[in-house]
Amino acid sequence: MLEIEKLRVIFPDRKNFIFKDLSLSIPSGQKVLIVGPSGSGKSTLLQILAGLIPSVIEVPLKADRLQVDSNYGMVFQDPDSQFCMPYVDEEIAFVLENRQVPSREMKEKIQRILARVDLQLEDIHTPINQLSGGMKQRLAIACALALQPDVLFLDEPTALLDAEGTKQVWDTIKSIQDEQTIVIIEHKIEFVSDIVDRVIMLDDQGELVADGSPTRVFQDHKQMFDQFGIWHPSSWSDYLVSRTPQHKGNDRTAHTLIELDSASGYYHKNREILVDKAVINKGDWIAITGPNGSGKSTLVQMIMQLINTKGSIHYFFAEQNLPIYQKIAFVFQNPELQFVTNSVYQELAFSLTSKDTDKKAKIKEHLKRYRLEQVNDHHPYQLSVGQKRRLSVATATIKVDDIIILDEPTFGQDAINTFMMLDCLEELRQKGITIVMVTHDQQIVDHFATKEWKIDQGQLVEEKYHDLFQSEKVGVSSHAL
Repeated sequence: MLEIEKLRVIFPDRKNFIFKDLSLSIPSGQKVLIVGPSGSGKSTLLQILAGLIPSVIEVPLKADRLQVDSNYGMVFQDPDSQFCMPYVDEEIAFVLENRQVPSREMKEKIQRILARVDLQLEDIHTPINQLSGGMKQRLAIACALALQPDVLFLDEPTALLDAEGTKQVWDTIKSIQDEQTIVIIEHKIEFVSDIVDRVIMLDDQGELVADGSPTRVFQDHKQMFDQFGIWHPSSWSDYLVSRTPQHKGNDRTAHTLIELDSASGYYHKNREILVDKAVINKGDWIAITGPNGSGKSTLVQMIMQLINTKGSIHYFFAEQNLPIYQKIAFVFQNPELQFVTNSVYQELAFSLTSKDTDKKAKIKEHLKRYRLEQVNDHHPYQLSVGQKRRLSVATATIKVDDIIILDEPTFGQDAINTFMMLDCLEELRQKGITIVMVTHDQQIVDHFATKEWKIDQGQLVEEKYHDLFQSEKVGVSSHAL
């Protein structure tokens, strides 16, 4: 049994409570989904239920009763935040050691656990920092399952996974014994609606506004789902009905900005991505798709010259003497990698140059658009994962660059923020700015992309022009991985 009575939490940098006398209990064996808008306190509530707050994470709170279970497993929204060891096998072995599993049994158990989450590696002694974001999420889930916990807490466990990976994870969760308690935060509720037997909804102030069976909550509170931007099966169709058509087709005669010719990217001495031939034109919206670990993030890092490269990458910008980072805005998959100041406001100001006029107005506009007004004086590291992601995208869209490259920009976002972000990017594309986006969301590919680059096993294997409903197979090099 997990139980909370009259919970109040306030972070040192905030004026208002996140929860005001929140009370709830979760009986053993229950499967619970927690939903709510970005910044509503869902992850904080999960950490309190797990006992991480206040025992590990010091946050002022008051509660008449706080009962938690010590035998739990947790998957964080950011998988990097929970790894303790440098290698995949060592990370799982660390968990098994805490369970006092004999060393002679570990290798077999590690391989079995990795197979359970479909984390396929040539060598299980692989550095974790060489895994893709989706592969890291699979590893985090594997570690949580290795604990054989009584309670499993899952905070957006499939945010960086492709459709097949998402299905695999939830099929694995479904196979868990009935007596295990599971508490889930998940935007893709269509995948978990048949797993959970209870849905708890929080509003933007962290107050409980709905609590009941999935069928009842989904039917009785659809208006609140829309109001709070909580994803539901008809979110995309509702958005597309209300959206003013503005999409323009792909112009193959447009000015070429980047040309890749037999270009390859390397981590250490290992080739991780190969592109035989491809071009990025002015006004393109290129969606980069493919399975987890196929090389999507590596490709955009190669374009940005963030890794060692071979072959030819030609840049055709008007001002050839400027460095790449002054012509291309880049949004990392992990937003924390790009924050350089001590506040949200300063982060946006840092992106502007001395040539920009009316800086305060631009910053104010972006704070409002990205729903960051209430946290403008907060340190970027103090934001929720969704807020960090919005800030990272805002720093890219506030300045005028020829190209914006984004690596999974919509992960962890509610429907309102996702559609806002997409509309903002499309407005920029209509003005001639090129968008290059790594994404697992097929809806984005179908409704926004003018081109799709399909990556598989470290190669660009297909280029699809969406406006002409025509695919072009890309020649595969004889040096295929």
